[in-house]
Amino acid sequence: MDFFNLLTGTVVPFLAILTVLVFVHEMGHFLLARWNNVKVEVFSVGFGHELWGFNDKRGTRWRLSAVPLGGYVKMFGEADMVTGVDDAEDRPMTDDERKVSFHHKGLGQRTAIVAAGPLANFLFAVLLFWGVNSVFGVPKILSAVGEVMPDTAAEAAGFQAGDVILSVGGQPITLFSELSEIVSVNAHVALDFEVQRADAIVHLLATPRSWKDSEGTSAGATASSSASDEKPRGLLGVRPSAEHVKSERAGLVEGLGLGIEQTYSFSVNILSGLGEMFSGERSAKELGGVLSIAEFSGQAAEAGIISTLSFLAILSINLGLINLFPVPVLDGGHLVFYAAEAVRGKPLSQNIQEYSFRFGMVLVLLLMVFATWNDFGRLFEKFG
Repeated sequence: MDFFNLLTGTVVPFLAILTVLVFVHEMGHFLLARWNNVKVEVFSVGFGHELWGFNDKRGTRWRLSAVPLGGYVKMFGEADMVTGVDDAEDRPMTDDERKVSFHHKGLGQRTAIVAAGPLANFLFAVLLFWGVNSVFGVPKILSAVGEVMPDTAAEAAGFQAGDVILSVGGQPITLFSELSEIVSVNAHVALDFEVQRADAIVHLLATPRSWKDSEGTSAGATASSSASDEKPRGLLGVRPSAEHVKSERAGLVEGLGLGIEQTYSFSVNILSGLGEMFSGERSAKELGGVLSIAEFSGQAAEAGIISTLSFLAILSINLGLINLFPVPVLDGGHLVFYAAEAVRGKPLSQNIQEYSFRFGMVLVLLLMVFATWNDFGRLFEKFG
């Protein structure tokens, strides 16, 4: 890949997607701060040296900064949130300053301002999914065979790529998900498959095998129950066809409901995946960093507007969840401090907060280094 293609195909989409997500996240903090009459001094997309900026009529400096790997909102009164002294002036605040100081707002107001960033990411994901569902339609994979897996029930029964499955055991189907549902609950049960092959209708008899291969992982078609279920799940051994997909536009209400459902589903799946990494069920090498995000951004942009918007929504969910982790320096860490303040009736000591933030910073940096190391490992495997 030459430099120009790398720039336009990967770097530009990555920076555009990251900028949008950071802007949305920080806008959540900004709007709730303004709503609660907190003075916002700086709204920055990126860190470091300011590349471009302007001041609005309320005194906020809007910045586009040199390092585009995040952003921040600096609110008045954040400089020393324990003592309430403005470090810039090294003096007690005036009454007017206290009215617009973040530190001097109530616990509920501060909590809402901090939580608004991740919440904005979740709402943004819902809106993106809603738009995709209502404007472009919900993609539905039809019950057509794209590939027959070797040494499976499908191969033994004579299935071929291009077959369209019309019914299973006399039950009509049109979607691949319907095929998966029926097969998954019929392990070791002989089923009659009505199949359209070119212009002919043929009947194939197949007995789905157990879903587990020698490593205990699914190897082809289907299933929705957990691996610990006593009853085995059925596996036919076919994969869907990418060419047999239809899109149905959802109505505005239905599209919104689907958007909420998709956002919730992705959130659960992401958290489940992370939990499996911590428990050792999945390898931590699957954790990706900036390079992986850049690569996927380029792939999504190349695939088209639907893939780009969907990827943007999924990444927005990731950003919202990560920021809710109870790690100091992240929004979740601040929320833990506020929870402790609610229980104790007063904030944690300045020393505890200071050392917690240092620990959190080190932890986040180590995690970023580990994820980037994984990225380089994948690159070496790919091009080495």
